[in-house]
Parts: sequence; structure tokens; C-alpha cells
Amino acid sequence: MLDLAFSVRDLARTRFALSPLWEVVASVRMLKRPAEHPLHRPWSDEVGRRLAVSGLDWRLLADLVPEPPGAIPVFIAPPPTTSVADLGLELAVLRATPPEQVRSGLSGPRAPRSERIDRLRGDPRRGLAELADIVESYWEIALAPYWPRMRSLLEGDVLHRARLFAEHGADQLLGDLASSVTWDDDTLYVGHHYARGSRQLGGRGLLLVPSVFVWPRVFSVISPNWQPTLRYPPRGVATLWERRSALPQALAAVIGRSRARLLAELDTPTSTTDLARRTGITAGGVSQHLTALRFAGLVDAHRSGRYVLYVRTEAAEVLLAAADARRDDAEVPSARSSPR
Repeated sequence: MLDLAFSVRDLARTRFALSPLWEVVASVRMLKRPAEHPLHRPWSDEVGRRLAVSGLDWRLLADLVPEPPGAIPVFIAPPPTTSVADLGLELAVLRATPPEQVRSGLSGPRAPRSERIDRLRGDPRRGLAELADIVESYWEIALAPYWPRMRSLLEGDVLHRARLFAEHGADQLLGDLASSVTWDDDTLYVGHHYARGSRQLGGRGLLLVPSVFVWPRVFSVISPNWQPTLRYPPRGVATLWERRSALPQALAAVIGRSRARLLAELDTPTSTTDLARRTGITAGGVSQHLTALRFAGLVDAHRSGRYVLYVRTEAAEVLLAAADARRDDAEVPSARSSPR
């Protein structure tokens, strides 16, 4: 059990942030042992195949994310300094990590070990540049196509918790983070397998980072070099990879049945050929509709090897969620309209 003691100043400095770089690191754990993470199997099965086809050598990144009881070095995904989810900014911080911080992070009995890590330790500047390039390529294949949906879930969780704080105060905010986290008497108790003991936050506050790929665990950073951080699973993560099977009728009335159907099918990154097979629309028709949806800001395209994969944008996620809500409301009988 890890105990984090708060002062009034710590509560005042507690904040939220999203971290695309941390999602990269956490997702590697899913890919290394997908059978142990069934919640994310729809994602890991698809991405595992695409990474194999791409030919990307991401072994250095994989080496830096060891199996427990090994520890993930903090410098490869440090707590973000801003609330803006910006992978480019986080990679700039990674590239600029001081060599002594790299060597320190790769020392100790739980630090990861491999020949590639030895080369990173021996020449940190060159090794960090290589690692950042790997992360960029990995991101484009494994996470960028899914990021609009992931980001929508993460931002929704932050808004929910901000509302909890506004309505019920810090007690409710900190007591509702995860089943393994409890709040009592100005102390946050975090159920950890490896991090134990009591820590004073020292007026630095706590950084709260919702993370798709940590479920059902929580991860913490308590190193003196960074703001204390807790990475926790967001609400609704179990529904993240669910497919939408029903045609969103309310949206179809606005943008047309074919385009609404294509948006509903793009719950995972998909090629034109697959969309044509699923929907019965000709490949040429699918291409024309996708072009229109891209111009409207509802669809993005990502290249994966020889294929171009299409995915919904955040704006499309909002439209579909609104259409789903309207459908659910219509299916609930109103008390005023019930038979007398």
C-alpha cells in the first residue's frame, strides 16, 4: 500500500492531464502479453497484425517496458507539464532528457536490461533520438487511428471528475478514482503491488492522468524529479472497443444513410475495401462518401504499410454519441405519455 499525505497546498495544486506518450508505453504492455488483457484484445489483435506487416523494429521500446517486477523508467514517459495532450511536445521533452537522468533511470535492481538498453545507457543522446523516432512510428500504426475515440473517453472522464469536485469537493473527487484507491483523513491510499510506504507530497500537488491501457491497475510516479502522479483507468473503458451495429437513424436523416452507415462502421480503423464488403456500397461509392466526410472533418485517413485506414474524428464521435442518446431517450416511455 502506498500512502500519499496531502496538505492544503497539495490539494490546491492537484490537477489533471492527458499523456499520449504514456499511452504508448502502457499499450506496449498489452501487446507483449495480450492474453492477460482480454479487455483490449480487439485492439491488440488488430495492431499486432499491423505492426508485423509494417516491419517496424520497436524492440528498444519493448525492452524499456519490462514485465513486473521490473520497473518502467520514468524518463521514457515523464508526467506532462501541461494539460494539453501533445505527443510532439512530450517527445521533445524525451529527446532533451539529461544523460545523467537516463543513466539513473536505467540503474537499480528493477531496471530493465538488454543489449539495446546498454547502448542507450552508453550514448543517451543518440539512443533517445532513436527511441523518439520509434515512438513516432509506433504511434502512427498503433494509436493514432484510435486516438479520437480514446481522447474522447479520457476527456469525458476529466469532465466528470471536475463536476464531482465542483458539486461535492475534493473528498468525492479523490475517493472515486479506482477500486484500489481510497481517500481518508487527508491521505490517499493506493493499492500497489510494488510501491509501498508513506510519502508527503511536499506542496507539489498530485497530477491525475486517466489512461486507457492501465485498467484494472493504477500506476504512480513518486520520484523527486517529477510531480507526484497517479495514472488511473477512466470511466467507461470497458466499452471502448465495442462495435456500433445499429444505423444511427437520427444522424442518417441529416447526412444520409450511406454516410451514417460508414461512420458507424468506422469504430475501428478500416480500409475502403473492407467498408465496401461490410456495407454493400461499391468501392467507388465508399471512396466518394469518405472524401466528403473528410472535407466535413468527420473522418481522417492513416497509412499503414500498403493500406490507407480510415477512422472517425472526435467530431464524428460527438455526433454519434448524440444520436445514440436521442435514440435511447426515444426508447424510454415517458411518464406523461403512459396509458391511463
